[in-house]
Amino acid sequence: MALGPGKTGAQVYGSELLSHLQQPLQPIARCAHHPHHPDKGMKKDGSGDAFWSRPESRLWTVMLLLGTCLLYCTRVAMPICAVAMSARFDWDKKQSGLVLSSFFWGYCLTQVIGGHLSDRIGGEKVLLLSASAWGSITALTPLLIYLGSAHLMLMTISRFLIGILQGVFFPALASLFSQKVRESERAFTYSTVGTGSQVGTLVMGGAGSVLLEWYGWESVFYFSGLLTLLWVYFMCKYLLNEKEIIIPFEDLAKGLSISKQSKVPWKQLFKKAPVWAVIVAQLSAASTCFTLLSWLPTFFKETFPDSKGWVFNVVPWLVAIPAGLLSGFLSDQFISQGYKTITTRKIMQVVGSGVSSIFALCIGHTSSFCRAVVFASACIGLQGFNHSGIAVNVQDLAPSCAGLLFGVANTGGALLGVVCVYLAGHLIESTGSWTSVFHLVAMVNVLGLCTFLIFGKAQRVDTDSAYIDL
Repeated sequence: MALGPGKTGAQVYGSELLSHLQQPLQPIARCAHHPHHPDKGMKKDGSGDAFWSRPESRLWTVMLLLGTCLLYCTRVAMPICAVAMSARFDWDKKQSGLVLSSFFWGYCLTQVIGGHLSDRIGGEKVLLLSASAWGSITALTPLLIYLGSAHLMLMTISRFLIGILQGVFFPALASLFSQKVRESERAFTYSTVGTGSQVGTLVMGGAGSVLLEWYGWESVFYFSGLLTLLWVYFMCKYLLNEKEIIIPFEDLAKGLSISKQSKVPWKQLFKKAPVWAVIVAQLSAASTCFTLLSWLPTFFKETFPDSKGWVFNVVPWLVAIPAGLLSGFLSDQFISQGYKTITTRKIMQVVGSGVSSIFALCIGHTSSFCRAVVFASACIGLQGFNHSGIAVNVQDLAPSCAGLLFGVANTGGALLGVVCVYLAGHLIESTGSWTSVFHLVAMVNVLGLCTFLIFGKAQRVDTDSAYIDL
Protein backbone atom coordinates (compact mmCIF):
# COMPACT_ATOMS: atom_id res chain seq x y z
CA MET A 1 0.00 0.00 0.00
CA ALA A 2 1.37 3.36 -0.95
CA LEU A 3 1.37 5.71 1.98
CA GLY A 4 1.46 9.47 1.58
CA PRO A 5 2.56 11.86 4.35
CA GLY A 6 0.19 12.23 7.27
CA LYS A 7 -1.62 15.40 8.23
CA THR A 8 1.10 16.66 10.54
CA GLY A 9 3.82 16.13 7.94
CA ALA A 10 1.71 17.85 5.27
CA GLN A 11 1.02 20.85 7.51
CA VAL A 12 4.68 21.26 8.38
CA TYR A 13 5.68 21.02 4.75
CA GLY A 14 2.95 23.50 3.76
CA SER A 15 4.10 26.04 6.34
CA GLU A 16 7.70 25.69 5.16
CA LEU A 17 6.64 26.21 1.56
CA LEU A 18 4.58 29.31 2.34
CA SER A 19 7.37 30.81 4.41
CA HIS A 20 9.74 30.49 1.48
CA LEU A 21 7.52 31.91 -1.24
CA GLN A 22 8.82 35.46 -0.66
CA GLN A 23 12.51 34.57 -0.24
CA PRO A 24 15.15 32.39 -1.91
CA LEU A 25 14.61 28.73 -1.28
CA GLN A 26 16.76 27.19 1.43
CA PRO A 27 17.44 23.48 1.90
CA ILE A 28 14.83 21.80 4.06
CA ALA A 29 16.43 19.32 6.44
CA ARG A 30 13.47 16.95 6.36
CA CYS A 31 12.41 13.85 4.50
CA ALA A 32 9.51 15.70 2.90
CA HIS A 33 8.27 15.25 -0.64
CA HIS A 34 9.86 17.46 -3.25
CA PRO A 35 7.62 17.88 -6.30
CA HIS A 36 9.49 16.98 -9.44
CA HIS A 37 8.04 19.93 -11.34
CA PRO A 38 7.34 22.82 -8.97
CA ASP A 39 5.83 24.88 -11.77
CA LYS A 40 3.67 22.07 -13.11
CA GLY A 41 0.05 22.59 -12.24
CA MET A 42 0.56 26.24 -11.33
CA LYS A 43 -2.38 28.47 -12.09
CA LYS A 44 -2.01 31.30 -14.55
CA ASP A 45 -2.37 33.85 -11.79
CA GLY A 46 0.74 32.49 -10.19
CA SER A 47 -0.88 30.82 -7.21
CA GLY A 48 0.51 27.39 -6.59
CA ASP A 49 -1.91 24.49 -6.95
CA ALA A 50 -0.22 21.42 -8.38
CA PHE A 51 -3.05 19.12 -7.34
CA TRP A 52 -5.38 17.47 -9.81
CA SER A 53 -8.81 18.99 -10.19
CA ARG A 54 -11.71 16.76 -9.19
CA PRO A 55 -12.44 15.61 -12.79
CA GLU A 56 -8.73 14.98 -13.36
CA SER A 57 -8.49 13.05 -10.10
CA ARG A 58 -11.41 10.84 -11.06
CA LEU A 59 -9.94 10.09 -14.48
CA TRP A 60 -6.50 9.32 -13.07
CA THR A 61 -8.04 7.16 -10.35
CA VAL A 62 -9.87 5.03 -12.91
CA MET A 63 -6.81 4.68 -15.13
CA LEU A 64 -4.50 3.85 -12.22
CA LEU A 65 -7.05 1.32 -10.97
CA LEU A 66 -6.81 -0.36 -14.37
CA GLY A 67 -3.02 -0.15 -14.19
CA THR A 68 -2.94 -1.86 -10.80
CA CYS A 69 -5.32 -4.48 -12.13
CA LEU A 70 -3.00 -5.20 -15.07
CA LEU A 71 0.01 -5.23 -12.73
CA TYR A 72 -1.49 -8.18 -10.92
CA CYS A 73 -2.73 -9.81 -14.11
CA THR A 74 0.86 -10.09 -15.31
CA ARG A 75 2.11 -10.99 -11.83
CA VAL A 76 -0.18 -13.99 -11.33
CA ALA A 77 0.11 -15.24 -14.92
CA MET A 78 2.98 -17.54 -13.94
CA PRO A 79 1.34 -19.07 -10.82
CA ILE A 80 -1.78 -19.85 -12.88
CA CYS A 81 0.29 -21.47 -15.61
CA ALA A 82 2.78 -23.19 -13.30
CA VAL A 83 1.21 -26.66 -13.47
CA ALA A 84 0.76 -26.61 -17.25
CA MET A 85 4.29 -25.29 -17.85
CA SER A 86 5.80 -27.79 -15.40
CA ALA A 87 4.14 -30.61 -17.33
CA ARG A 88 5.19 -29.13 -20.69
CA PHE A 89 8.85 -28.60 -19.77
CA ASP A 90 9.19 -31.43 -17.20
CA TRP A 91 9.94 -29.24 -14.17
CA ASP A 92 9.80 -30.66 -10.66
CA LYS A 93 8.58 -28.72 -7.61
CA LYS A 94 12.01 -27.29 -6.83
CA GLN A 95 12.38 -25.97 -10.37
CA SER A 96 8.85 -24.53 -10.32
CA GLY A 97 9.68 -22.88 -7.00
CA LEU A 98 12.81 -21.37 -8.55
CA VAL A 99 10.80 -19.81 -11.38
CA LEU A 100 8.06 -18.55 -9.05
CA SER A 101 10.54 -17.09 -6.56
CA SER A 102 12.67 -15.38 -9.23
CA PHE A 103 10.01 -12.67 -9.54
CA PHE A 104 10.58 -11.64 -5.93
CA TRP A 105 14.37 -11.53 -6.35
CA GLY A 106 13.82 -8.72 -8.82
CA TYR A 107 10.88 -7.19 -6.97
CA CYS A 108 12.91 -6.57 -3.82
CA LEU A 109 15.66 -4.65 -5.63
CA THR A 110 13.74 -1.59 -6.82
CA GLN A 111 11.33 -0.64 -4.01
CA VAL A 112 13.38 2.16 -2.44
CA ILE A 113 15.03 3.43 -5.62
CA GLY A 114 11.62 3.44 -7.34
CA GLY A 115 10.20 5.78 -4.71
CA HIS A 116 13.26 8.05 -4.81
CA LEU A 117 13.28 8.22 -8.62
CA SER A 118 9.56 9.00 -8.66
CA ASP A 119 10.07 11.88 -6.24
CA ARG A 120 12.69 13.36 -8.55
CA ILE A 121 11.25 12.90 -12.07
CA GLY A 122 7.58 12.12 -11.42
CA GLY A 123 5.67 9.00 -10.42
CA GLU A 124 3.61 8.94 -13.62
CA LYS A 125 6.78 8.71 -15.73
CA VAL A 126 8.17 5.85 -13.66
CA LEU A 127 4.83 4.04 -13.86
CA LEU A 128 4.64 4.26 -17.66
CA LEU A 129 8.30 3.40 -18.23
CA SER A 130 8.06 0.29 -16.08
CA ALA A 131 4.64 -0.76 -17.41
CA SER A 132 5.72 -0.52 -21.03
CA ALA A 133 8.75 -2.70 -20.24
CA TRP A 134 7.00 -5.37 -18.16
CA GLY A 135 4.09 -5.49 -20.64
CA SER A 136 6.50 -6.10 -23.52
CA ILE A 137 8.42 -8.82 -21.67
CA THR A 138 5.19 -10.57 -20.62
CA ALA A 139 3.78 -10.54 -24.16
CA LEU A 140 7.07 -11.84 -25.56
CA THR A 141 7.60 -14.53 -22.91
CA PRO A 142 6.13 -17.45 -24.93
CA LEU A 143 8.34 -16.51 -27.91
CA LEU A 144 11.44 -16.14 -25.74
CA ILE A 145 10.93 -19.50 -24.04
CA TYR A 146 11.03 -21.34 -27.37
CA LEU A 147 14.19 -19.59 -28.58
CA GLY A 148 16.39 -22.19 -26.98
CA SER A 149 16.41 -25.41 -25.01
CA ALA A 150 17.17 -23.73 -21.65
CA HIS A 151 13.50 -23.18 -20.87
CA LEU A 152 14.00 -23.02 -17.11
CA MET A 153 16.75 -20.40 -17.32
CA LEU A 154 14.86 -18.25 -19.82
CA MET A 155 11.68 -18.29 -17.76
CA THR A 156 13.59 -17.52 -14.57
CA ILE A 157 15.29 -14.51 -16.20
CA SER A 158 11.98 -13.30 -17.63
CA ARG A 159 10.25 -13.38 -14.24
CA PHE A 160 13.27 -11.76 -12.57
CA LEU A 161 13.13 -8.83 -14.99
CA ILE A 162 9.37 -8.43 -14.52
CA GLY A 163 9.94 -8.36 -10.77
CA ILE A 164 12.52 -5.57 -11.15
CA LEU A 165 10.13 -3.52 -13.27
CA GLN A 166 7.07 -4.04 -11.06
CA GLY A 167 8.97 -3.26 -7.87
CA VAL A 168 8.75 0.48 -8.59
CA PHE A 169 4.96 0.55 -9.03
CA PHE A 170 3.65 1.11 -5.50
CA PRO A 171 6.44 3.49 -4.44
CA ALA A 172 5.68 5.47 -7.62
CA LEU A 173 2.00 5.58 -6.66
CA ALA A 174 2.95 6.87 -3.20
CA SER A 175 5.03 9.64 -4.74
CA LEU A 176 2.41 10.55 -7.33
CA PHE A 177 -0.44 10.73 -4.83
CA SER A 178 1.58 12.79 -2.36
CA GLN A 179 2.21 15.38 -5.08
CA LYS A 180 -1.07 15.37 -7.01
CA VAL A 181 -3.87 14.36 -4.62
CA ARG A 182 -5.08 16.56 -1.80
CA GLU A 183 -4.55 15.05 1.61
CA SER A 184 -8.26 14.99 2.36
CA GLU A 185 -8.84 12.82 -0.73
CA ARG A 186 -5.66 10.74 -0.67
CA ALA A 187 -6.88 7.84 1.45
CA PHE A 188 -10.00 7.23 -0.65
CA THR A 189 -8.04 7.60 -3.89
CA TYR A 190 -5.47 5.04 -2.87
CA SER A 191 -8.00 2.63 -1.42
CA THR A 192 -9.83 2.71 -4.75
CA VAL A 193 -6.67 2.21 -6.78
CA GLY A 194 -5.48 -0.46 -4.35
CA THR A 195 -8.51 -2.64 -5.04
CA GLY A 196 -6.96 -3.20 -8.46
CA SER A 197 -4.71 -5.81 -6.85
CA GLN A 198 -7.68 -8.01 -5.96
CA VAL A 199 -9.52 -7.16 -9.18
CA GLY A 200 -6.48 -8.07 -11.27
CA THR A 201 -5.99 -11.36 -9.45
CA LEU A 202 -9.72 -11.99 -9.83
CA VAL A 203 -9.75 -11.19 -13.55
CA MET A 204 -6.71 -13.32 -14.29
CA GLY A 205 -8.04 -16.10 -12.07
CA GLY A 206 -11.18 -16.26 -14.20
CA ALA A 207 -10.06 -15.22 -17.68
CA GLY A 208 -6.63 -16.81 -17.26
CA SER A 209 -8.10 -20.15 -16.26
CA VAL A 210 -10.40 -20.12 -19.30
CA LEU A 211 -7.58 -19.12 -21.65
CA LEU A 212 -5.33 -21.78 -20.16
CA GLU A 213 -7.94 -24.48 -20.67
CA TRP A 214 -8.98 -23.41 -24.19
CA TYR A 215 -5.81 -22.03 -25.81
CA GLY A 216 -2.85 -23.10 -23.66
CA TRP A 217 -0.50 -21.30 -21.28
CA GLU A 218 0.92 -19.03 -23.98
CA SER A 219 -2.40 -17.21 -24.36
CA VAL A 220 -2.34 -16.11 -20.70
CA PHE A 221 0.92 -14.21 -21.23
CA TYR A 222 -0.24 -12.71 -24.53
CA PHE A 223 -3.48 -11.54 -22.91
CA SER A 224 -1.96 -9.77 -19.89
CA GLY A 225 1.06 -8.36 -21.74
CA LEU A 226 -0.86 -6.86 -24.66
CA LEU A 227 -3.52 -5.35 -22.40
CA THR A 228 -0.76 -3.65 -20.38
CA LEU A 229 0.72 -2.13 -23.54
CA LEU A 230 -2.75 -0.95 -24.57
CA TRP A 231 -3.13 0.74 -21.16
CA VAL A 232 0.22 2.50 -21.59
CA TYR A 233 -0.87 3.74 -25.02
CA PHE A 234 -4.10 5.28 -23.68
CA MET A 235 -2.26 6.83 -20.73
CA CYS A 236 0.23 8.49 -23.07
CA LYS A 237 -2.42 9.59 -25.56
CA TYR A 238 -5.07 11.02 -23.25
CA LEU A 239 -3.48 11.87 -19.88
CA LEU A 240 0.06 13.03 -20.61
CA ASN A 241 1.48 15.55 -23.05
CA GLU A 242 4.64 15.03 -25.10
CA LYS A 243 6.88 16.89 -22.65
CA GLU A 244 5.75 14.64 -19.79
CA ILE A 245 6.40 11.48 -21.80
CA ILE A 246 9.93 12.30 -22.95
CA ILE A 247 12.51 11.85 -20.21
CA PRO A 248 16.04 13.11 -20.96
CA PHE A 249 18.89 10.89 -19.79
CA GLU A 250 20.27 13.69 -17.64
CA ASP A 251 16.96 13.83 -15.74
CA LEU A 252 17.19 10.10 -15.09
CA ALA A 253 20.75 10.51 -13.84
CA LYS A 254 19.69 13.33 -11.52
CA GLY A 255 16.77 11.28 -10.31
CA LEU A 256 19.00 8.38 -9.36
CA SER A 257 21.40 10.63 -7.42
CA ILE A 258 20.79 11.46 -3.77
CA SER A 259 21.53 15.00 -2.69
CA LYS A 260 22.79 15.81 0.77
CA GLN A 261 19.54 17.50 1.71
CA SER A 262 17.38 14.53 0.71
CA LYS A 263 19.20 11.88 2.71
CA VAL A 264 16.93 9.96 5.04
CA PRO A 265 17.92 9.74 8.73
CA TRP A 266 17.88 5.96 8.80
CA LYS A 267 20.21 5.80 11.81
CA GLN A 268 17.73 7.71 13.92
CA LEU A 269 14.68 5.82 12.69
CA PHE A 270 16.26 2.40 13.03
CA LYS A 271 17.08 3.00 16.68
CA LYS A 272 13.35 2.91 17.41
CA ALA A 273 11.83 -0.44 18.41
CA PRO A 274 8.38 0.42 16.92
CA VAL A 275 10.01 0.95 13.53
CA TRP A 276 11.55 -2.52 13.63
CA ALA A 277 8.25 -3.95 14.88
CA VAL A 278 6.30 -2.64 11.89
CA ILE A 279 9.06 -3.69 9.48
CA VAL A 280 9.14 -7.26 10.83
CA ALA A 281 5.34 -7.44 10.78
CA GLN A 282 5.18 -6.05 7.23
CA LEU A 283 7.81 -8.40 5.83
CA SER A 284 6.08 -11.35 7.52
CA ALA A 285 2.67 -10.42 6.11
CA ALA A 286 4.03 -9.65 2.63
CA SER A 287 6.06 -12.86 2.39
CA THR A 288 3.16 -15.10 3.41
CA CYS A 289 0.87 -13.30 0.96
CA PHE A 290 3.43 -13.90 -1.81
CA THR A 291 3.71 -17.58 -0.82
CA LEU A 292 -0.05 -18.13 -0.97
CA LEU A 293 -0.32 -16.18 -4.22
CA SER A 294 2.37 -18.37 -5.78
CA TRP A 295 1.36 -21.82 -4.55
CA LEU A 296 -2.41 -21.87 -3.95
CA PRO A 297 -3.28 -22.49 -7.64
CA THR A 298 -0.90 -25.46 -7.72
CA PHE A 299 -2.28 -26.80 -4.42
CA PHE A 300 -5.86 -26.84 -5.71
CA LYS A 301 -4.90 -28.22 -9.09
CA GLU A 302 -2.95 -31.14 -7.62
CA THR A 303 -5.10 -31.85 -4.55
CA PHE A 304 -8.43 -31.54 -6.40
CA PRO A 305 -7.58 -32.35 -10.05
CA ASP A 306 -11.23 -32.50 -11.15
CA SER A 307 -12.07 -29.03 -9.82
CA LYS A 308 -12.62 -26.01 -12.04
CA GLY A 309 -9.74 -23.54 -12.06
CA TRP A 310 -11.96 -20.48 -12.18
CA VAL A 311 -13.47 -21.40 -8.79
CA PHE A 312 -10.31 -21.49 -6.69
CA ASN A 313 -8.64 -18.76 -8.74
CA VAL A 314 -11.59 -16.36 -8.38
CA VAL A 315 -13.54 -16.88 -5.15
CA PRO A 316 -10.76 -16.10 -2.59
CA TRP A 317 -9.90 -12.82 -4.30
CA LEU A 318 -13.54 -11.93 -4.73
CA VAL A 319 -13.92 -12.19 -0.94
CA ALA A 320 -10.80 -10.07 -0.37
CA ILE A 321 -12.31 -6.91 -1.91
CA PRO A 322 -15.19 -6.36 0.58
CA ALA A 323 -13.02 -7.67 3.43
CA GLY A 324 -10.41 -4.97 2.80
CA LEU A 325 -13.07 -2.25 2.65
CA LEU A 326 -14.66 -3.60 5.84
CA SER A 327 -11.37 -3.40 7.71
CA GLY A 328 -10.99 0.28 6.84
CA PHE A 329 -14.55 1.03 7.94
CA LEU A 330 -14.15 -0.80 11.25
CA SER A 331 -10.80 0.84 11.93
CA ASP A 332 -12.25 4.33 11.46
CA GLN A 333 -15.24 3.44 13.63
CA PHE A 334 -13.06 2.18 16.49
CA ILE A 335 -10.96 5.34 16.51
CA SER A 336 -14.00 7.62 16.30
CA GLN A 337 -15.48 5.82 19.30
CA GLY A 338 -12.43 6.56 21.43
CA TYR A 339 -10.20 3.51 20.99
CA LYS A 340 -6.49 4.30 21.05
CA THR A 341 -4.86 4.32 17.62
CA ILE A 342 -2.32 1.61 18.48
CA THR A 343 -5.07 -0.56 20.02
CA THR A 344 -7.05 -0.33 16.80
CA ARG A 345 -3.97 -1.14 14.70
CA LYS A 346 -3.23 -4.21 16.80
CA ILE A 347 -6.83 -5.45 16.65
CA MET A 348 -6.74 -5.21 12.86
CA GLN A 349 -3.40 -7.01 12.80
CA VAL A 350 -4.61 -9.84 15.03
CA VAL A 351 -7.34 -10.49 12.48
CA GLY A 352 -5.05 -9.97 9.46
CA SER A 353 -2.17 -12.17 10.62
CA GLY A 354 -3.55 -14.24 13.50
CA VAL A 355 -7.06 -15.32 12.52
CA SER A 356 -6.05 -15.69 8.86
CA SER A 357 -3.30 -18.12 9.91
CA ILE A 358 -5.87 -20.36 11.59
CA PHE A 359 -7.71 -20.67 8.29
CA ALA A 360 -4.38 -21.26 6.48
CA LEU A 361 -3.76 -24.26 8.74
CA CYS A 362 -7.28 -25.50 8.04
CA ILE A 363 -6.59 -25.52 4.28
CA GLY A 364 -3.95 -28.21 4.70
CA HIS A 365 -6.13 -30.40 6.92
CA THR A 366 -9.23 -30.82 4.78
CA SER A 367 -10.02 -33.26 2.01
CA SER A 368 -13.13 -31.39 0.87
CA PHE A 369 -12.82 -29.05 -2.09
CA CYS A 370 -15.67 -26.82 -0.89
CA ARG A 371 -14.18 -26.46 2.60
CA ALA A 372 -10.74 -25.79 1.13
CA VAL A 373 -12.16 -22.95 -1.00
CA VAL A 374 -13.96 -21.52 2.06
CA PHE A 375 -10.80 -21.70 4.19
CA ALA A 376 -8.66 -20.17 1.43
CA SER A 377 -11.20 -17.39 0.91
CA ALA A 378 -11.27 -16.61 4.64
CA CYS A 379 -7.46 -16.66 4.83
CA ILE A 380 -6.94 -14.37 1.82
CA GLY A 381 -9.85 -12.11 2.75
CA LEU A 382 -8.78 -11.58 6.35
CA GLN A 383 -5.26 -10.70 5.23
CA GLY A 384 -6.84 -7.51 3.90
CA PHE A 385 -7.10 -6.34 7.52
CA ASN A 386 -3.33 -5.81 7.40
CA HIS A 387 -4.02 -2.64 5.39
CA SER A 388 -5.69 -1.13 8.47
CA GLY A 389 -2.99 -2.45 10.78
CA ILE A 390 0.70 -2.38 9.96
CA ALA A 391 0.30 -0.61 6.61
CA VAL A 392 -1.29 2.41 8.29
CA ASN A 393 1.03 2.18 11.28
CA VAL A 394 3.93 3.13 9.01
CA GLN A 395 2.18 6.46 8.51
CA ASP A 396 1.55 6.77 12.25
CA LEU A 397 5.24 6.40 12.99
CA ALA A 398 6.80 8.48 10.20
CA PRO A 399 4.26 10.42 8.12
CA SER A 400 6.96 12.48 6.43
CA CYS A 401 8.97 9.39 5.42
CA ALA A 402 6.15 6.87 5.13
CA GLY A 403 6.72 6.07 1.45
CA LEU A 404 10.41 5.31 1.78
CA LEU A 405 9.95 3.45 5.07
CA PHE A 406 7.21 1.33 3.50
CA GLY A 407 9.56 0.65 0.59
CA VAL A 408 12.20 -0.64 2.99
CA ALA A 409 9.67 -2.86 4.76
CA ASN A 410 8.30 -4.15 1.46
CA THR A 411 11.83 -4.89 0.28
CA GLY A 412 12.27 -7.08 3.34
CA GLY A 413 8.94 -8.72 2.57
CA ALA A 414 10.00 -9.47 -0.99
CA LEU A 415 13.31 -10.93 0.20
CA LEU A 416 11.59 -13.17 2.72
CA GLY A 417 9.01 -13.94 0.03
CA VAL A 418 11.79 -15.32 -2.16
CA VAL A 419 12.91 -17.59 0.65
CA CYS A 420 9.40 -18.71 1.58
CA VAL A 421 8.26 -19.39 -1.99
CA TYR A 422 11.36 -21.47 -2.72
CA LEU A 423 11.26 -23.16 0.70
CA ALA A 424 7.62 -24.08 0.13
CA GLY A 425 8.56 -25.88 -3.08
CA HIS A 426 11.38 -27.65 -1.28
CA LEU A 427 9.06 -28.75 1.55
CA ILE A 428 6.50 -30.13 -0.90
CA GLU A 429 9.20 -32.03 -2.78
CA SER A 430 10.79 -33.38 0.41
CA THR A 431 7.72 -34.25 2.46
CA GLY A 432 5.21 -34.92 -0.31
CA SER A 433 2.63 -33.01 1.74
CA TRP A 434 1.08 -29.57 1.44
CA THR A 435 0.50 -29.34 5.19
CA SER A 436 4.08 -28.20 5.77
CA VAL A 437 3.55 -25.21 3.46
CA PHE A 438 0.58 -23.91 5.44
CA HIS A 439 2.46 -24.51 8.69
CA LEU A 440 5.25 -22.32 7.27
CA VAL A 441 2.74 -19.58 6.42
CA ALA A 442 1.23 -19.66 9.91
CA MET A 443 4.61 -19.67 11.65
CA VAL A 444 5.90 -16.63 9.73
CA ASN A 445 2.62 -14.76 10.30
CA VAL A 446 2.64 -15.44 14.05
CA LEU A 447 6.25 -14.30 14.33
CA GLY A 448 5.44 -10.93 12.75
CA LEU A 449 2.22 -10.56 14.74
CA CYS A 450 3.89 -11.21 18.11
CA THR A 451 6.66 -8.73 17.32
CA PHE A 452 4.11 -6.05 16.48
CA LEU A 453 1.94 -6.76 19.53
CA ILE A 454 4.91 -6.47 21.88
CA PHE A 455 6.83 -3.52 20.39
CA GLY A 456 4.30 -1.74 18.18
CA LYS A 457 3.50 1.92 18.94
CA ALA A 458 1.63 4.71 17.17
CA GLN A 459 3.61 7.74 18.34
CA ARG A 460 5.62 9.66 15.75
CA VAL A 461 9.35 8.91 15.63
CA ASP A 462 10.20 11.35 12.80
CA THR A 463 10.17 14.48 14.95
CA ASP A 464 12.30 17.46 14.04
CA SER A 465 15.01 16.40 16.44
CA ALA A 466 15.47 13.21 14.44
CA TYR A 467 16.25 15.09 11.24
CA ILE A 468 19.96 15.60 11.52
CA ASP A 469 22.53 15.61 8.77
CA LEU A 470 23.91 12.07 8.57
